[in-house]
Amino acid sequence: MKIKNKEDIINHFIDGNKKDFFIGVENEKFIFDSNSKKRCNYNQVESVLNFLHEKFKWEKVKEQNYLIGLKNNDKQVTLEPGNQIELAGAKLKNIHEVCSESFQFQNQLVSACKRLNLELLSIGFDPRTKLSEVPSNPKKRYNVMTKEMPKNGKLSLEMMYQTAGTQINLDYSDEIDFTEKFKLISYLTPLSIALFANSSIKENTFTKYLSYRSVVWQNTSRGGLPKIFLEDMDFEKYADFCLNFPLLFIVKDDEYLTPDNFTFKDFVENKIKKIDNKSPTTKDLENHLSTIFTEVRLKKYLEIRSIDACEWDCHCASPAFYTGLIYGNKYEALDIIKNWKADDVLNAYYEAPKKGLSTEINGKKILDWSKIFLNICKSGLDIRNEINSKGNNEIVYLKNIENILSEEKTKAEKSIKIA
Repeated sequence: MKIKNKEDIINHFIDGNKKDFFIGVENEKFIFDSNSKKRCNYNQVESVLNFLHEKFKWEKVKEQNYLIGLKNNDKQVTLEPGNQIELAGAKLKNIHEVCSESFQFQNQLVSACKRLNLELLSIGFDPRTKLSEVPSNPKKRYNVMTKEMPKNGKLSLEMMYQTAGTQINLDYSDEIDFTEKFKLISYLTPLSIALFANSSIKENTFTKYLSYRSVVWQNTSRGGLPKIFLEDMDFEKYADFCLNFPLLFIVKDDEYLTPDNFTFKDFVENKIKKIDNKSPTTKDLENHLSTIFTEVRLKKYLEIRSIDACEWDCHCASPAFYTGLIYGNKYEALDIIKNWKADDVLNAYYEAPKKGLSTEINGKKILDWSKIFLNICKSGLDIRNEINSKGNNEIVYLKNIENILSEEKTKAEKSIKIA
C-alpha cells in the first residue's frame, strides 16, 4: 500500500486499535568470549544462531547469505549493531507467559554459550569494552546508521554498540485510550530510568551515573523525550511528528541509501530523486517508525523503551509493573500524575540517570512515587487476576521492585561502591 498523505499514516495507527490486549517484551543481552573476555564477534554469534537453529528448530533469517537472525512463529531473534542478541517475544496474554518465554530462551542461549565457550551478560551498558573494540556485523542498515547517527547525537555510536535494554510493547483500544496510555508512559519515564537503573560502569570504572545507558540515549540522534510527548498526544499529532522527522535511511532494491536530510514528508510528497520520486509504501512507513528512537514510541502498539537490561532476578519485574499500571489500573495512575508539570518531568528525566530514586518530581522523590505506583500496579494486577498453575497472580513478579524500594537501592547501587 502507498502512503500518499497524512491520513494514510493516521489510518495506520487506527489499524492498531485492538479489542484484546497483549504484552510483547524485547530483551537484549551481551555475549562475551569466556577466555578473552572480549565481546563476541560475528563468527561467534553466527555459531550461536546456528546452534539455536539446529538444537531448538529456530528458522534462519538471512541477508545477502549472511545469517542475521532467527524466527519461530511470532518470536524473533535479531542481531544488534555490536552483536548484542535480542529476543523480540510473541504477543502474549499475561506476565506468566512472558516470563516463561524469556526463561525458555535464556536456557537455550545458556546451552549455546556452554557449547561455544561464551558468556552472557544482561546489563544496560557494556562495562568492559571500549567503543573502538566492539565488533560489528554485516547487517546492511547498520552501515548507514554508523555513518549517519553521530551527526546529530554525540553518543549515538555508544547507543548502537554498547547498550542493551528491555522494551515493553502494549496495545490500545482506540485513540482516547492511546492518548491516555501515551501520556502515562511518557510521564513515568524518569521513574522508569531510576527504578530500573542497571548501568553504572563503563570500561571498568564507575561513570557517576546509575543508568549510564539513559545518559547515552539522551545524547543519541533521534532519541530523547520530546516535550510534545508530555502534552495530550493523538494520532494526528504523532503523524505530524513522524512526517517532520528526518529519514535515517531509504531502502531501494534491498539497498540502504543515505537520507540526504530528507524528511518523511519529503518522501510522501515525492521529492526524493534518488528513488525516482516514488511514494513510500507501508513498509517504508514501518521502517521510519522503527528508526525514531525516543523513550516512548508508537507503531501499531505502544513501546516503552526506558528500561536497562537486567539479569533473571529482575527480568519480569518491569513488564509486570507496566502491565499492572497500563492494563490493570490506568485511571488511578493517571490521577496521580494530573498535577505534574511537563517541565518538572523533563527536569527529572535528565536528573534521574544520576540521582536515581532521590530524583524529585512535584515535591516528592521518585522513591516515594514508586511506592505509590507499585501499590496501584498491585491492585491493577489483582483486577486482571491472571492465575498461573501454582495459583499465583502476576504480583509474584514484583518482588524485585519491592526489594529495591525497601532497601532504597537500585541494582546499579548494589553493584558499585559509591564513596
